[in-house]
Amino acid sequence: MSKLKSILKVVIPLLLGVVLVWYSLSQISISKLIQYFKDADYFWIVIGIICGVLSHLSRAYRWLFIAEPLGYKPKLANSFMSVYSAYLINLTIPRAGEVARASILANYENIPFEKGFGTIVAERVADTIMLLLVVALAFVLKFEFIYSFFAGKFNSSTLIIGASVGVVFVVLLYVIIIRSGSKIALKIKEFIGGLIEGALSVFKMKKKWPFIFHTIFIWVMYLLMFYITTFALPEIEHIPLAAILIGFILASFSIAATNGGIGSFPEAVVIAFGLFSIAEDPSRAFGWIMWSTQTLIIIILGGVSLIYLPIYNRKKAGI
Repeated sequence: MSKLKSILKVVIPLLLGVVLVWYSLSQISISKLIQYFKDADYFWIVIGIICGVLSHLSRAYRWLFIAEPLGYKPKLANSFMSVYSAYLINLTIPRAGEVARASILANYENIPFEKGFGTIVAERVADTIMLLLVVALAFVLKFEFIYSFFAGKFNSSTLIIGASVGVVFVVLLYVIIIRSGSKIALKIKEFIGGLIEGALSVFKMKKKWPFIFHTIFIWVMYLLMFYITTFALPEIEHIPLAAILIGFILASFSIAATNGGIGSFPEAVVIAFGLFSIAEDPSRAFGWIMWSTQTLIIIILGGVSLIYLPIYNRKKAGI
């Protein structure tokens, strides 16, 4: 049963990605999509790529602050190459990158796999909190838009009833989870507890402020990467901030749906931009341009990292 479950975890995202790629490309002619790629301003695309690389470099540097309290002083180069290797491997097998990254650090930095994997999980907790903060920021900054959008779809009494039902549901769900001893409830409690513990543990670190700075920097670069790339297509270069935030949020969630967001990323962008009456063709083209260029960099730097890691560490060891 466990073997079947493992196989399904790999096969289902791949199949979903294939289906979404087929669907996405069926909604726009290949010739038109190619024309968007040809007409795109690659100056802005390159700037977006640089923002992406800087975010990953910052991620590699941030990890050093987590490793230090454990008594290890890993090389930044190894940390950086392990990050890109992990992203590359995640394109083939979902979540296998984290395991591979911990294995790389164990191999080249002599950090026990369990400890290395634990630090990577702590990183994910910090990133989850940042994503939730971006969602909250989008809601606060664009509350009027969100309210007017739903008010246009539903009358005020329906919104009030819906919100009340939602609040009651969340409270009841919280009470049920707290009192329940089921496996699902335990996993949810463990997840929430991990978020809280991870957030509080940051303030116990010796270099907590550099860690917090790099965490914020990583996500600012993510947002800039998304925002700056919109300038590559004239049809969407003047889209509102709300579209950028919501597009970024949905695109971020789409990456977890399929391997590296293949197929799901462009369609998430179409859904987000569609809320602002932005045409589907340029939205879909932007999604494909954004995803393909960033993925290409991951493939190149991830491949180089996997090849160069043993060479770099052999030289350092004087072999």
